[in-house]
Amino acid sequence: MLIRRFRHFLSFPAVALVVGFAAGNAFAERQPHMQAALRALRNARQQLDSAEADKGGHRVKAVELVNQAIREVEAGVRFDNKHPG
Repeated sequence: MLIRRFRHFLSFPAVALVVGFAAGNAFAERQPHMQAALRALRNARQQLDSAEADKGGHRVKAVELVNQAIREVEAGVRFDNKHPG
C-alpha cells in the first residue's frame, strides 16, 4: 500500500508538467502572429548584431528599437495570456 501511494505521489508532478506544457503551447498557438513577430524581431536583432559597426550610430539605435519592440511584443503576449478573450 505504501508503494502504491508513493507511485501515485510521483505521478502527480509528471501530470502537472504535461498539463503545464500543453497549456503553454495552447497560449503560444493562440497568438501565432505575435510569435511570428518575435521570431522576426529576434532575427532582425541577430542580423543587426552581425552588421559592421560603422553606421553613424544608426545600427546601434536600430538595435535599441528592436529590443524595445521585442519587450513590447512579449508584454502583449503576457497580457493576452492573463486576459484571454
